[in-house]
Amino acid sequence: MSNINSENINGLLKTIQNLYLSDNIPWMIGYSGGKDSTATVQLVWMAIEDLPAYQRTKPIHIMNTDTLVESPVVSKWVEKSLEAMKEAATAKMLPFIPERLMPDYNNTFWVNLIGRGYPFPRRKYRWCTDRLKIQPVNSFIKSKIAEHGEIILVLGTRKQESSRRARTMANLEKRRVRELLSPNPTLANELVFSPLESWSDDDVWVFLMQYKNPWGYSNMDLLTMYRGATADNECPLMVDDSLPSCGKSRFGCWVCTMVEKDKSMEAMIANDDEKEWMTPLLEFRNEFGDEKGDRERRSFRRMHGDLQGNYGRLFHGPYKKEVREQWLRRLLEIQKNIRLSGPEEFHNIELIRKEELQAIRRIWVFEKHEFDDSLPLIYEEVLGIPFEDPSWIHEENFGREEWNILKSLCDESYEDEELVFEMMYKMIDIENHATGLNQRKGIIDSIERVIGQTFYKNEDDAQNYYFEKMTRKKEMGGRYNEKFLDYIPADADENDEDAVGESE
Repeated sequence: MSNINSENINGLLKTIQNLYLSDNIPWMIGYSGGKDSTATVQLVWMAIEDLPAYQRTKPIHIMNTDTLVESPVVSKWVEKSLEAMKEAATAKMLPFIPERLMPDYNNTFWVNLIGRGYPFPRRKYRWCTDRLKIQPVNSFIKSKIAEHGEIILVLGTRKQESSRRARTMANLEKRRVRELLSPNPTLANELVFSPLESWSDDDVWVFLMQYKNPWGYSNMDLLTMYRGATADNECPLMVDDSLPSCGKSRFGCWVCTMVEKDKSMEAMIANDDEKEWMTPLLEFRNEFGDEKGDRERRSFRRMHGDLQGNYGRLFHGPYKKEVREQWLRRLLEIQKNIRLSGPEEFHNIELIRKEELQAIRRIWVFEKHEFDDSLPLIYEEVLGIPFEDPSWIHEENFGREEWNILKSLCDESYEDEELVFEMMYKMIDIENHATGLNQRKGIIDSIERVIGQTFYKNEDDAQNYYFEKMTRKKEMGGRYNEKFLDYIPADADENDEDAVGESE
């Protein structure tokens, strides 16, 4: 049962006005497109619009974080909503500035998963939230703090969202430096205002249904979108990793593997035949996010080629070359099919941006030494058009033809040696790029490092080597990996430990 009435709303609007007029500190509102953030923006908008024009002097930035892997339906909703806000704010001379924040193109979900080969995010290896959400928001906020000295962050957080959220908000209340404003524990000179802190779900919906959206968007359409999915929480604006995982949110990333199933997308597809075009997205997410068999898709060495283990076996690190290439091909195929047969408004959808593809190409060729340069070929085979990369500097000496010749020679001469081809192509690529005097500095160390990472015959050989190394350290009184050598509990959660062992 909602406790919201016109008297409550009018009192809150007056509170917002007084807070806005009390200083010159600019405001920032977190906007995800969900019900709580929509209600928050609407409250502030209504309060500011009711002020005389000469008092609307302080900028109010409406921040939305586009992870580039948001649910396409919600992403389109937010995109159009921000456009409507911008038009309405300009027409009414209001100080609202919609901002769509994105992660650095060199640090997106696909660049890390397909490019660098990071294992998909999981309970004890949640690398996505910080890179996709926290860093873009904090970077923007820090730039405004540097410009103005202090900012007020307005969030749609509510105590009734969860017991954890209630505890967090209660602790922040105790530290308030001014009425209604709490310091952000993770960022200096940032104060947090939560106008919905005591509201319930019913309060939010009653407000949205009773008060017309001031930027001309439809709150009824928002309700319809919620009805199309299971009961759950929206994805909050992520400003620190203590907030709930977006995997438990209604409107989160379609690639999220923090939960076993994406129930919201499943429900959207099941409840609306017009959203059946999203089925391949759901299937692909379930494919790369499947824990079963994930070890076999990954190298038995960590990201930088070293060995480490737990519970008597080696940690598995980044995804293998063939797996990364297969997933890139699959993603481009899905994008192509949606453009051809999906709804008209998604005919220009970009599941992966050109800038991300360029970043992946450079990681594969320059960091992983895969000089066959397979990305342009995959792109052209799937989409039927050449891959455009104007800043790419073509390497004349070695390419796909030389790669194939080298591979056939290694397979023929050393068919039992799994890593000999990798050893050869990495050493050749290192030597090929060391053309100048400066580039040749440290080349011996680089080659020795490659040999040290690839001299094993296979995983069994590497694991035996690591076992013997730890045994020698133990016998000589040195520091050794006790969990690998001595401690092998029967109920060890091997999957989680395997993920924890991964690092950048």
